[in-house]
Amino acid sequence: MESFDVVIVGAGLSGIGAAHHLQSSLPGKSYVVLEGREAMGGTWDLFRYPGIRSDSDMYTLGYSFKPWTDPKAIADGPSILAYIRETAREAGIDRHIRYSQRVTGARWSSDRARWTVDVAGKKNAYEAKFLFVCAGYYDYEEGYTPDFPGRDRYRGIVVHPQKWPEDLDYAGKRVVVIGSGATAVTLVPALAKRAAHVTMLQRSPTYIIRAPSQDPIADALRKRLPARAAYAATRWKNVALTTAIYQFCRRFPERAKRILRKQTQAALRGKVDVDPHFAPTYDPWDQRMCLVPDDDLFVALRDGRASVVTDRIDAFTETGLRLASGATLDADVVVTATGLKLKFLGGMELEVDGKRFEPSRALTYKGIMFSDVPNLAIAIGYTNASWTLKCDLTSEYVCRLLRYMDEHGYAQCCPRRNDPSVRELPLIDFSSGYIQRSIEAFPRQGSKAPWRLYQNYALDRATLRRARLADGVLELR
Repeated sequence: MESFDVVIVGAGLSGIGAAHHLQSSLPGKSYVVLEGREAMGGTWDLFRYPGIRSDSDMYTLGYSFKPWTDPKAIADGPSILAYIRETAREAGIDRHIRYSQRVTGARWSSDRARWTVDVAGKKNAYEAKFLFVCAGYYDYEEGYTPDFPGRDRYRGIVVHPQKWPEDLDYAGKRVVVIGSGATAVTLVPALAKRAAHVTMLQRSPTYIIRAPSQDPIADALRKRLPARAAYAATRWKNVALTTAIYQFCRRFPERAKRILRKQTQAALRGKVDVDPHFAPTYDPWDQRMCLVPDDDLFVALRDGRASVVTDRIDAFTETGLRLASGATLDADVVVTATGLKLKFLGGMELEVDGKRFEPSRALTYKGIMFSDVPNLAIAIGYTNASWTLKCDLTSEYVCRLLRYMDEHGYAQCCPRRNDPSVRELPLIDFSSGYIQRSIEAFPRQGSKAPWRLYQNYALDRATLRRARLADGVLELR
């Protein structure tokens, strides 16, 4: 069994960032990055569907310590993957990664102040003083596809974006994309470049924000400032902008609806009806909003290369889909962009001193640790802003905590739930289907700090960087 100060689980965007922070802040710490797949990159290596791109700007999705220099603010998947791999290579993190090491479980011993980590096919493979899980919360094995009636009768091709075949030829074919979320609005304009026609079939519409793929302010700043200064200024500008949009939508939902509707009407130019196709029944940010760069979805709809249908599926037929309205859609290829599955800690099972950890009974501490689980942290991003913003802060906090423990001779840190007035709330307050299907199996958040998730970068930055570590909730011994 190999022993390390820190075991990092996951070599995706957040895992590579965590490793960089660790070796920069605490160069004497030994660490290893365990990756279950055969390549680094996480989501950006797994997803290969046409048009795969970020749905956040790269000035906030990129790392705080490594400026994003590509002119594209909304970047494609291969560019993001290259950025992650370049970061790992430049810092020497790639030499610390062990591939095909899918972590299946970990057991904590208070007597030894150690985690014992199991990987697939090997029990007791690693030992760690601290466990840092950067595996996200999506199931990498499969996405979510409803059980559509009659699917076995369909003679065409059915594919989920998470398992996109490299040899799928859709050129000149009729394609139906089922869904209206971020994956669907990305796929439709990309497929429309080669397909005979693409139909986006949605049960309900999604709010869409328009944005240029290049940031003109960032371009201007790069010409006048050093790279790091321009990057930092653009990052803060975009943080302020996204925060303001989110707060406006939550405080003034009716006004936000009118503004979003007006923008969508302008983009469609009368070629497609806003009602019912782009008029959600819920308030903005009750679900995550979709980003459309350079109006690519709207251009495909205006040009007639794509269309949108708002209806429910009654059943598959031999040649396509029959809808609840009685209409039919013929299709050579059906893409089920129907969502993802959530998986807590990448499917790991935890034990603390011989007792199985039940996630649904725990509270999250600062969105980083769990009540009554020692020496373990997770990197989970924001739901209303770029993922990396919170993950960067989480990594900084973990390094600050480890340094504090070293300086004071502590071997264990563990949040204790010692305030009976704290009420339990869902960890993620979204009405989206992929959240509601799984959220009951996840830990909860509390009704007040330090158990509350505020989804606010400026607030988190202040508290995670400066707040007292020995706060009376985090037990140190």
